[in-house]
Amino acid sequence: MFKLSAGLVGLASVAMIASPAFAQETTEDRPFSGIYVGAAGGYDVQPNDVGSSVLFDRNLDGRFGDTVLSGNPAGNAFGAGGFCNGRAVNTAAGTATAGRGPQNGGLGCRNDKDGWAYYGRVGFDTQRGNIVVGAVGEFGKTEINDSVSAFSGTPANYVMTRSVKWESSIRGRAGYAADTTLFYGTFGAGYARIDRSFSSSQSTNTFTGRGDRNQWGILGGGGIEQKLGRNFSVGMEYMYHQYQDNDYRVRVAGPAGTPFTNATNGGTATGTDLRRSDDKFRWHSLRATAAFRF
Repeated sequence: MFKLSAGLVGLASVAMIASPAFAQETTEDRPFSGIYVGAAGGYDVQPNDVGSSVLFDRNLDGRFGDTVLSGNPAGNAFGAGGFCNGRAVNTAAGTATAGRGPQNGGLGCRNDKDGWAYYGRVGFDTQRGNIVVGAVGEFGKTEINDSVSAFSGTPANYVMTRSVKWESSIRGRAGYAADTTLFYGTFGAGYARIDRSFSSSQSTNTFTGRGDRNQWGILGGGGIEQKLGRNFSVGMEYMYHQYQDNDYRVRVAGPAGTPFTNATNGGTATGTDLRRSDDKFRWHSLRATAAFRF
């Protein structure tokens, strides 16, 4: 966990060492100077990813975009079924059932899952006049997951899904304080464990996934924080999260002669590699915050 988790521990250690000096700064004239610990929680929403698909590497040369052929005469095995930006609920070509717009006819997919998120945080600020600058570290989890499905003419479905096991970040923070109200922006680096899974309705082939689960990313946003008395504050915050997630592969192998293992149709008997076309995992957070300042 954990390079960024170690960073959060380091940030907490610096905060503890520096706390006497910050405590001296915390006056009625500088209500946002000091060390704080707190929590953030809210709801995460993913952007619409209409157009997402599954890409194929038939000859295992590392280049995706090949066509999987089947039949005699050979035709596109996924030409009739196509793709949808959600999780397949049957073997027929489909679209998300509500809210994200159609990609194919029918009702073969359900929407990606948005969900709740919860984080702990530690940080420190220093205030000079109305200007506040500082740093904050977080560690937590979101309940979102994001799927894309392919439908072959067999018929069969092939579903790739990703979710967040945990997320940590270290960000800078800068803002303007109007009396006991702080308006701020924040930006920094994130480090997350992204869980990937694959499923298919067909059992002729075998499927083996691989790829690094831990990914670096960026976070940015802003919010408002209201001081309540000397030590407490509450607020609202928007955050945008983005992680590069382009190294997960699924190797489809198994009996020779299937569309994925047919060496005579432009591929190789070893198998076919699959990956998602959308290589960025992105979501938006709207959450409430609370903090105790020392």
